[in-house]
Amino acid sequence: MQKSDLQSDYDEADLEVGDRKKAAAGVTGVAVAMKRSLEQMGLVRSAETLLELNQAEGFDCPSCAWPDPDPGHRKIAEFCENGAKAVAEEGTKRRADPEFFARYSIDELASHSELWLGKQGRITHPMVKRPGATHYTPIEWDEAFALIGEQLKSLDSPDQATFYTSGRASNEAAFVYQLFARAFGTNNLPDCSNMCHESTSIALQESIGIG
Repeated sequence: MQKSDLQSDYDEADLEVGDRKKAAAGVTGVAVAMKRSLEQMGLVRSAETLLELNQAEGFDCPSCAWPDPDPGHRKIAEFCENGAKAVAEEGTKRRADPEFFARYSIDELASHSELWLGKQGRITHPMVKRPGATHYTPIEWDEAFALIGEQLKSLDSPDQATFYTSGRASNEAAFVYQLFARAFGTNNLPDCSNMCHESTSIALQESIGIG
């Protein structure tokens, strides 16, 4: 099978096993973090974004929930290599526009890793899968909201709807979203921890006896 242009630089065939490193930080960690940031955000955006990361008047890292030091005790670079890479993917200048979705079918997209998909960029338009379609197609916001409203109004009860939100959403956006769900008449609001980690904890409990 020939290597497709869809495949990333991280295919299993490209992996190599080498000597165990003694550290995952230091100069190499800084260099890799800067390389990933510059590739995706460019020099100016990288500087502006990383200097605000985990700062008292900035924003929290989307990579993990490691506790931040008290204000006044934080460093200029208050993040790790993985944090910088996570922010680079969020702040990337790359864009997955309608032409991207016209080029790749849903089956093609599904055949690739989350890593590859994340590196294609931010979605620029609302997208919809029409019945029987093989590709996602762009949709205007008014039509998208009308389609959502039509589906919600067709339910026999508000409790038939589930309003899922992601940990990547801001607290403010999640607050407004849950107000909408409650105004609609339900408290079916599973958060990302419930959706993502309930299966993990069950599997760990069965495998090693603790979740």
